[in-house]
Amino acid sequence: MSDGAGAGSVSPEEHAAHDGDHTHSDISGGWLRAAVFGAMDGLVTNIALIAGVGGGGADRQVIILTGMAGLVAGAFSMALGEFASVDTQNDAVQAEVEVERLELARHPNAEEAELVGMYREMGLSQATAEAVAREIHADPELAVKVHISQELGVDPDEQPSPWTAAVSSFLCFSVGGLIPLIPFLLGSSSLALGLIVGAVGLFIVGALTSRFTTRPWWLGGLRQLMFGAIAAGATYLVGSLIGVSTT
Repeated sequence: MSDGAGAGSVSPEEHAAHDGDHTHSDISGGWLRAAVFGAMDGLVTNIALIAGVGGGGADRQVIILTGMAGLVAGAFSMALGEFASVDTQNDAVQAEVEVERLELARHPNAEEAELVGMYREMGLSQATAEAVAREIHADPELAVKVHISQELGVDPDEQPSPWTAAVSSFLCFSVGGLIPLIPFLLGSSSLALGLIVGAVGLFIVGALTSRFTTRPWWLGGLRQLMFGAIAAGATYLVGSLIGVSTT
């Protein structure tokens, strides 16, 4: 005997359990990419700068001056670049929204047929695809949003904030750039110690960012460590060659 619950019904207990188990990381708003890129770029940039001037024979004061100058210049450059790129991307999406809105007004039947084709490619039956497309096109603004989402892969109502991207990039670049300078700011003159501290910072940040991916934490850390080592090795070589040639 049926208890009235259909195959698709969910009990309150099941719903609560699903809500507790099925969660996603917050990757919207434009902060994640800017924060990760800023922190990594700050670390790699200043590790490379320190390796370069240190390899050229610079003393502690010159290393600090170079590192702080690189930190300030890089943080502002990253922030302004992120703001401009995100703002331009958002403007481009809005321009495409206006193009789509005009096309829907001019050729509603063709656009509806196009949406039916998209849903058919996703695996829906012809009848279901037509019913869904018809209901969506009953609301012009919803039709614009769905077409943009399907055709461009973006949600016009959920665009990242250029201010969030800029601030995240600025702060994270500053923190990343400061890490390899810590030993020198505390009085050390050891280039090796500064590079080791920077390497540890790279590994930790790489491992932390793996939380937002399917990559193992140790692989994320080693990958960033390798990137930093390549940059530091190149600038150390350049610094050593210039330092030798100018003495």
